[in-house]
Amino acid sequence: MDKFQAMRVFARVVELRAFGKAADSLHLPPASVTTLVKQLEAHLGVQLLQRTTRQVNPTPDGMAFYQRCIQLLADLEETESFFTEARQNPQGRLRVDLPGSLGRLVVVPALAEFCTRYPRVALEVGISDRPVELIREGVDCVLRAGDIHDDSLVSRSLPPLPQRTCASPAYLAAHGTPLTLEQLAGHQAVNFFSPRSGRLFDLEFVREGQLVRLQLPGAVAVNGADAYVAAGEAGLGLIQAPDYHVAAQLRAGTLCEVLADSPPPDMPLALLYPAQRQLSRRVRVFVDWLAGVFERPLGR
Repeated sequence: MDKFQAMRVFARVVELRAFGKAADSLHLPPASVTTLVKQLEAHLGVQLLQRTTRQVNPTPDGMAFYQRCIQLLADLEETESFFTEARQNPQGRLRVDLPGSLGRLVVVPALAEFCTRYPRVALEVGISDRPVELIREGVDCVLRAGDIHDDSLVSRSLPPLPQRTCASPAYLAAHGTPLTLEQLAGHQAVNFFSPRSGRLFDLEFVREGQLVRLQLPGAVAVNGADAYVAAGEAGLGLIQAPDYHVAAQLRAGTLCEVLADSPPPDMPLALLYPAQRQLSRRVRVFVDWLAGVFERPLGR
């Protein structure tokens, strides 16, 4: 029995809670995954997994062993990369998850640069705005915009995203162009609500160094970034969006910036990865490369 391979297989079964999914993610036959786990349990003399018709769960011993496995496997990968070509040329699969509009408009168009620089890294890129469970879904890191509250993840801050307040020419023709925050009375917004909690987000403005939050009525509320900008273009109200997402619309004239003297605060941006995992070389180079991408002007 290859102990390290058995540990890798066992860790994936724990993370995915299924032998079949673990086999698919490791590109192994399902029978091989089952055999390796059974051999590992026999070698250790303990039951590591509880199997039901619906799910596979680690026993208390299995969870303790899993925590040790992921640390040992990370240490092994790091040690091997130190003494091999992988130190200069990282290799292996890297699974990342990106927000929809940010991935589509900024990251994916720049990926050719990363692939040319690190040709041995095989990227698997998910594009979604839904919360991703990194361990269970086998994702190495996720890029997220906005405030992050998750103690189970390590956060690497990236350059924040400047934002603008915009509206369509048709909306401004019908409602007037506000020149001050006080003139927002009588205006309406396209409201954005959290996909998780359903909470509506306020409009935010920075005036003379102070943050001002306002709630405006709106006929439409959405929970997707693309739909939000599209609703603004359709004349349904004021929106606040990052520069990169409205730059083309501003150039085309389908949106106009308003209240530029009191802009929204910059949107935080971070790359997240599981706290219990040592950061592999291929994740490190991706994080460093992505930080460089966001240091450039976006969408201008």
